[in-house]
Amino acid sequence: MTSEPERAGQEGAGRRSVLAKMTAALAPDLAPIRHSRAYRLLYAGQSANQVALMICFVALPYQAYEISRSSLVVGLLSFTEVVPVLLSGLIGGALADAVERRKLIVVTQVASALSLAGLTANALTVRQLWLVFLFAALLTGSNGIARPSVEVLVPKLVPRDDLPGAAALAALLGTVANTAGPLIGGGLLTGGLPLAYGAAAAVCVVALVPFARMPVQAPEPDADRPSLRGMTAGLRYARGRPDLLGTYLIDIGAMLFGAPYAVFPQLAAGLGGPAVLGLLFAAPGFGSLAVSLTSSWTRHVRHHGRGIAIAVCGWGMAIAAFGLAPDLPLAVLALAVAGGADSVSGLFRMTMWNQSIPARVRGRMAGLEMISYSTGEPIGNLEAGAVATLTGSVPVAVVSGGLLAIAGAAVVSLALPALWRYDAGAPLAAGQADRTGTWPGAGAEADPAVLACHHCWPDSGSR
Repeated sequence: MTSEPERAGQEGAGRRSVLAKMTAALAPDLAPIRHSRAYRLLYAGQSANQVALMICFVALPYQAYEISRSSLVVGLLSFTEVVPVLLSGLIGGALADAVERRKLIVVTQVASALSLAGLTANALTVRQLWLVFLFAALLTGSNGIARPSVEVLVPKLVPRDDLPGAAALAALLGTVANTAGPLIGGGLLTGGLPLAYGAAAAVCVVALVPFARMPVQAPEPDADRPSLRGMTAGLRYARGRPDLLGTYLIDIGAMLFGAPYAVFPQLAAGLGGPAVLGLLFAAPGFGSLAVSLTSSWTRHVRHHGRGIAIAVCGWGMAIAAFGLAPDLPLAVLALAVAGGADSVSGLFRMTMWNQSIPARVRGRMAGLEMISYSTGEPIGNLEAGAVATLTGSVPVAVVSGGLLAIAGAAVVSLALPALWRYDAGAPLAAGQADRTGTWPGAGAEADPAVLACHHCWPDSGSR
């Protein structure tokens, strides 16, 4: 017979065991960092680079509004990024499939540091708005060319079973950068624009160290040379994958209608200046951080397309709530909820892409992916700034955008049902070719040269 103290001890041990299991299920998945040295270096470089970019994410619109006193000009500054994003996404995607990736990342990182040095010099001397636009476009282009190479390397450096963890770590990185970067940027702006830009340039240089220490990352042996035909092959592959196409379109719609960032400087000007501006830009990161720190549950989700659609609807509702918020605390809370929904959507998109795109076209598809999430936001900022200026009402601009984002998600889900039906546990979604040699969801119009690739999952590579 078990004594009372023994029973109490067993019950306590049982509770501790349940608590330990719950903690393990909710904790971030660090397996990719533990298993791959090359991934650790890549992640460290990305971390520093993202902080630098997020400081500029606050400083650039702040300077544009300080010079012009117009939310429309802030939106135009964001819109200026569209052309560099389009060009760098296509060019960077083609290069990522054809050249040594580490060298490409290092070269573009140097270009980013020089662009930030130019912004610092402009802030110290002439303070010209056109130079802000110019260096912002150059910074966007250099990072855009590097981004597909970074995306291509992840599945090469990380075993397939660790890819959901890598997606979660990428979301965690974006969350921390999106939270800490704007807060740091807002604090630095209280000391002046030159200090903010100079600090961003210094952090950008620091990112060069882990990038340069990575092992050589050569392209696939049968990689195509960069060419216009190679770029269009990626487009044809995407067209033959309606499930992937849905992830691109639903994200573009969410940002096109729901991005509220262009009105942040106008709101912050009446609420406390740079510190409040940094808080508004950081607020979505609070929600993203909560999702990233509890990301282990995502390993058990199979219907990623449904998760993306539902998360985008959550984003739209939270943005609408932000537009109706009566005070700063509730506005920050609504933005945090929006950031959490956006993080869930991004995590499932990344997992879906990494688990189902063949290695031969992964760079070009990463370029298209970058275009999908990078073009919607600048155009959306222009739309928000224009509506706020024309109507004279920030709430009208923000609430209408949130509601349209929900409508966009519904339209894409109905028009491309393959997105809603996507199942990561199905044989084709798991990266297995069928008897015809085609890839999941590939239609008859897909490029035969692309579909000929039967090695979606290369070895994990140098670690």
